[in-house]
Amino acid sequence: MTRLKASKIHLLNAYFLSEAFVMDEIENQSDENIKKWTEAFDADKYGALFHLGFLEKESWFSPSIEYLYHIATLLIKKLSQQSAIEFNRETVQVELGADELQKLKEEIPFVIGMEYVDDQWIQGLWASLLDVFKTEIKVYEGTVARYFAEHNAHINIVGRVFFHLVENKDGEYPFAFMATYSTKPVKSKRAVHTPLKNALKEFDGDEKKLFSLISTVIKAAEKSAFISDLLESGELFSPLKITGDEAYTFLKEIEIYEEAGIMCRVPDWWKKKYNSVSVSVAVGAKEPSKVGLDAIMDFEPSLLIGDEQITPQELSAFLEMGEGLVQYKGKWVEINKNKLEAVLDAFNKVKRLKTDKLLSLSDAMRMELNVHELLEIQEDDLEITISNGQWLRTVKENLKNPDKIEKVDTEPSFHANLRAYQETGYHWLNQMSRLGFGACLADDMGLGKTVQMIAFLEHQRVHNAGSALLVLPASLIGNWKKEIEKFAPDMPYQILHKSDLKNSENLQIREDKFLHITTYGMAVRLEALKDKQWTYLILDEAQAIKNPGTKQTKAIKAIPAKMKIAMTGTPIENKLGDLWSLFDFLNQGLLGTPKEFTNFTKGLAEDMTGYAKLRKMIQPFILRRLKTDKSIIADLPDKLEMNAYTTLSKKQIALYKQLLEQISKKLDVTEGIERKGLVLSSIMKFKQICNHPDQYLGLEAYKEAHSGKFEQLRAICETIHEKRERVLIFTQFREMTAPISEFLSEIFLKEGFVLHGGTPVKKRNEIVEQFNGEHYVPYMVLSLKAGGVGLNLTAANHVIHFDRWWNPAVENQATDRTFRIGQTKNVMVHKFVTKGTIEEKIDAIIEEKQKLSGDILSSTGEQWLTEYNNEELMQLFALGGDL
Repeated sequence: MTRLKASKIHLLNAYFLSEAFVMDEIENQSDENIKKWTEAFDADKYGALFHLGFLEKESWFSPSIEYLYHIATLLIKKLSQQSAIEFNRETVQVELGADELQKLKEEIPFVIGMEYVDDQWIQGLWASLLDVFKTEIKVYEGTVARYFAEHNAHINIVGRVFFHLVENKDGEYPFAFMATYSTKPVKSKRAVHTPLKNALKEFDGDEKKLFSLISTVIKAAEKSAFISDLLESGELFSPLKITGDEAYTFLKEIEIYEEAGIMCRVPDWWKKKYNSVSVSVAVGAKEPSKVGLDAIMDFEPSLLIGDEQITPQELSAFLEMGEGLVQYKGKWVEINKNKLEAVLDAFNKVKRLKTDKLLSLSDAMRMELNVHELLEIQEDDLEITISNGQWLRTVKENLKNPDKIEKVDTEPSFHANLRAYQETGYHWLNQMSRLGFGACLADDMGLGKTVQMIAFLEHQRVHNAGSALLVLPASLIGNWKKEIEKFAPDMPYQILHKSDLKNSENLQIREDKFLHITTYGMAVRLEALKDKQWTYLILDEAQAIKNPGTKQTKAIKAIPAKMKIAMTGTPIENKLGDLWSLFDFLNQGLLGTPKEFTNFTKGLAEDMTGYAKLRKMIQPFILRRLKTDKSIIADLPDKLEMNAYTTLSKKQIALYKQLLEQISKKLDVTEGIERKGLVLSSIMKFKQICNHPDQYLGLEAYKEAHSGKFEQLRAICETIHEKRERVLIFTQFREMTAPISEFLSEIFLKEGFVLHGGTPVKKRNEIVEQFNGEHYVPYMVLSLKAGGVGLNLTAANHVIHFDRWWNPAVENQATDRTFRIGQTKNVMVHKFVTKGTIEEKIDAIIEEKQKLSGDILSSTGEQWLTEYNNEELMQLFALGGDL
């Protein structure tokens, strides 16, 4: 089978689950059902999703497909339970109840796009799926029952008869029973419910119609002596007062009635098990003697009826009674001896555990995932609830509501004004440090995770000293150096990185430095990192440790630290195993052992409420803000522009130095027009070297390791890919468009578009239409001049200037291909600048000139550089920094 395409689910305008398939789950399967459904989805997505609900659950369903399937099956079930659906047909109304809506939100799996699934999204999808049914049934010539039978023979439309059980104030007969049926009066647009006795008048003389109406009752009577007696005596046709024992019989037989096609209306306390007997374990009433997940928690079990506490003696007294319904403090309670004995046994087991076992804070939190396993209780259907005591409840509330956390002033030595949400992140990091918890700062790309972290580290340096180790991709070293020097110039730092790995043993950790910066690759090789007890261990782009089995991940997790922090814009995506690995680093043991977590995730296929438990557990340790959040958008400019600093590879450095020598010799003997030509051609060659050695040398390999820009491009585009966003990449060199596109196709696992001066006008229009269309096209590579005008590419919300024109007007014109009328998202502009080279120096000059006189360079291009004298030019061209 052709590999299924990514991003097939785009629903409700901007709100979508952008990855419906987890490709590695269904890749290489030749199942015709998958092919058939995929083709149906391409033709009509809502129709395909609706008809998905008629299928049995399939092994190829990914978590997001399973979630959509769950919504479709719920709608179909509710449709099949509409007793008047034959009357209403295309005018039928099926609403989602508040409880059902809340449950669907809690069951959202951890998949790409989950942040878009809110009340509006679910209700919009529900309405669209319902419209599919209305459209199809309007032109269907048969009955609704036949329509359902043709799609799934196991789905039966309910009959028109309803059974009702309500409480009654009569002491001897505390319940009332009534049977009704749905009918459509003449001149009425809607069906109504009326007592079943009225059917005797309506169908007087037409026994065939009467028997058809009560056929479901006859079917139920075959299995229920209670209904059989009522039918034979004729009492079924009149409202009845019944005893508690009769009501209990009715309640236990509801499944029989519903299988026969009878809808039952019963009190909420039975339907929702409000008054069932359960065990509750309260944890963390008192503040522990130490902080962190190893802190020992107090815990106390109690017995509950609903939310009312009872004593073990009272529960034992219930066991002496006969089975049935009894009233306890005005509430009806089911006396089921097997269940009550199991509850009492579990309560006593927890009491014994209290004296035999110490419960850590980590254990207490893990209880919310699998309390039965942790408390060694075998009865899976036994209800055991975990409640937080006053101390733990306060801590969790503060962490879940970071706006309420104690405020901490930034240091005078920190030179930046944090945005409101960034201040919140800074306060949250300090709070997590005080509590001894690992923390994941998971803001969207572009929201300023780095500046928040620098503010936090500067505060810790001033007040608590210690030492910090920052591990990051090599492509981000330049960015961090720039940010530290700009925002915390007093912070002493050391770069633990050498391109010559053979001499890595010479890299000594300097104790006079507070912050030490190294790369993931070096962390594997530098054994000295494991020999030091770090105060803080920070991982930038922490998705680098998502695979727990790699040498790199194991090396990182072996580094000891008092507090561990992860920075990532994509903390949770399709694979829950990635989430386990992240938390195994941050707060080891919180999600259990790999085996325990695997067992838990397997259970999610049967019980999707586990997603809510997992979300509740990890929420205190993750601070995630999205660019789509209205409170964040209000605090952001519409267009976020940032320099992405890259470094030169060894090969680039050698070529750069070689070119410097050649230019130095030629400048001394060249004048006039020839000199101007030499300067401009030299600038072009430096740009080519900074892009990739193979562009300068005219080769075709374009290996990633030979170019700092290619490494930076991967770092940015991997996050864009994981979020299923779209990006435009501009380059002034037509010959670079194909190598960049080929490189990006490896990252995005599919090809995007290339557009340059040689692209025919008709083809350009087709490319633009497809790029802005519903099907996911991840990227477009454009030559700057060809892509600078006449295009509307608002599907993208990222722009990367791979190399610089050094003409702000031209660059802004290109950026505005996305940032224009019709754009609904914040646009992020990444401008690549190679550190220590002419690119960094000219960027600084342009920034300063723009501050002085606005767009002064808009018409001159790079011509102004030819006015520099030889000495100034060589200073501009020279390699700077540590290169």
